[in-house]
Amino acid sequence: MVEESLIAAIKQLGVEKKYSKDEYLFFAGQDATGFYYILSGEIRLFKMDENARELELRRFGSGNFIGEIILFASDIFPVFAQAVKSSSLIFFPKNRIIEELEQNATLSKLLLTLYAKRCLALSNIIESTKFKTIRYKLIEYLVSLCGKEGACLIELKDRKIDIAKQLGTISETLSRNLKILEAEGLIRVEGRKIFILNCVQLQKEIKPS
Repeated sequence: MVEESLIAAIKQLGVEKKYSKDEYLFFAGQDATGFYYILSGEIRLFKMDENARELELRRFGSGNFIGEIILFASDIFPVFAQAVKSSSLIFFPKNRIIEELEQNATLSKLLLTLYAKRCLALSNIIESTKFKTIRYKLIEYLVSLCGKEGACLIELKDRKIDIAKQLGTISETLSRNLKILEAEGLIRVEGRKIFILNCVQLQKEIKPS
């Protein structure tokens, strides 16, 4: 695996840092002095629109790099990074990594491979989501938590406002779509508990026969 090979090659160049839940790693516009590797926990990346509303881009768990693209592409971070839960990461200073790259062809190849992998993943994400409605994304999210053919009970671990961010919307729009699905008899909502009354019907909406 590219990430594992790369971290093995540069681990000695970094320093471990710990972040509490909701603590920021960096802010959009901040000087990019290095990048991170997640040892444990979860980190979310997001941007702010002109109305100061958050647009969540992606969440990363252990075994992932964050911000490595800034080595060559930018001197500032283009997004915000925040810990979803208590997390442990390794921080790699930009100048130390660049010095190592100049002397280590194997490391350069590993980094280029990681970049290519990230570009392909991003392309796939854009292609798979650009035509999806919030309803589609919500049903896809619910089905991923259920996965049964009949009825099932889901107890949401995240707050609805955080789920809305993951789906690229706001909490009001999420609540409205939940109410629509409930009115259609597909689900029943009781606080953080969501009873999926017919998972098969929901699956048909995202996987038409």
